[in-house]
Amino acid sequence: MKQISLLLVMFWIAACGPVLTPEFDATPSKLEQPTAEIPMQPSPPDNPTNPKLIRGNAYLDSAELLTLESSPLQFALVLKGNLPTPCNQLQVDVNPPDAENKITVDVYSLVNPDVMCAQVLQPFEENMPLGNFPAGHYALWVNGNQVAEFDA
Repeated sequence: MKQISLLLVMFWIAACGPVLTPEFDATPSKLEQPTAEIPMQPSPPDNPTNPKLIRGNAYLDSAELLTLESSPLQFALVLKGNLPTPCNQLQVDVNPPDAENKITVDVYSLVNPDVMCAQVLQPFEENMPLGNFPAGHYALWVNGNQVAEFDA
């Protein structure tokens, strides 16, 4: 029984390893060598303006408006959710209030599609300071859903 268990563990380890398929050039006697290894779980790109990055999802579990005790009143947005992979970078775009005092917030991610990454959800919790606003009644919308109404 121990031999079967050991054999299964060895098979599992071998199955999880990379599969290298040699590529042949025009002359059949030469074997092309891979030019670079692809890291399995790279860190997120440092430059969000990188043209290779594409827009991805950010799955929000909650979005909550906090009113900070200060004069004038300060506001913050607490976002909790998951990114599709550890390689996705969270992006939050807060737009200033429009003519109807509607504040829209876009929450999404950026990812390099050319990079291999573990396909596991990456939890996040982000506190976004919104600052203060002129006196008035405001509506806060996150990804097309109204989250709160408040007076400043």
